Amino acid sequence: MKLYDMKLSPNCRRVRIFLAEKGLTIETEECFDAERACLKTDYISRYSPRLVPMLELDDGTQIGESTAICRYIERLHPIPALWGRTALEEAMVEMWQQKVHCDGELGVEESFRNAFPPFAGRGLPGTAETVAQIPELIERGRARYGRFVRMLDHQLERNPFVAGQQFSMPDISALCAIDFARFTGLELPSELKHVARWYEAVSKRPSAQA
Repeated sequence: MKLYDMKLSPNCRRVRIFLAEKGLTIETEECFDAERACLKTDYISRYSPRLVPMLELDDGTQIGESTAICRYIERLHPIPALWGRTALEEAMVEMWQQKVHCDGELGVEESFRNAFPPFAGRGLPGTAETVAQIPELIERGRARYGRFVRMLDHQLERNPFVAGQQFSMPDISALCAIDFARFTGLELPSELKHVARWYEAVSKRPSAQA
């Protein structure tokens, strides 16, 4: 199998951290054209959704979306379990993964994609059509992200990790979301001490360097 990657993408980083936590190494190809600030032409011709990451299996099957790729890897390599071990753990992991995605990741993406000048005319990912940036979505995305980190702080007041007692997929996703938010200029509010404690701990995991 082969992973089509983009070093700067938080979605791609999520898969790289997941693989590192599993102790797995697979062939990887960088798909970003830095000079043109877009995906390489040969990758777009290979994968019509025009998004990264994408995992291509040996038989040519293509799996897109970072969570789908991680689900697939989990079934092949279930230890250590990153999607939960029991019915309750799986439910909590899924619940928090959705919360992280819908409020954390999408909030940052919404604010960044509508503010970053090179994305002018590319307000939505994965499309060849011109999509205008919407300035009003910048503040809405920031507010959405702010609500997310406050909610996360409340959860981490009672739990060492995002979905409970074990490090799992939502921890990976939240780390990627927060690091990308910081890259865009959105720092964690200083009063969120529980998020700060968690963030310091997960950032020290070897996989966080992936």
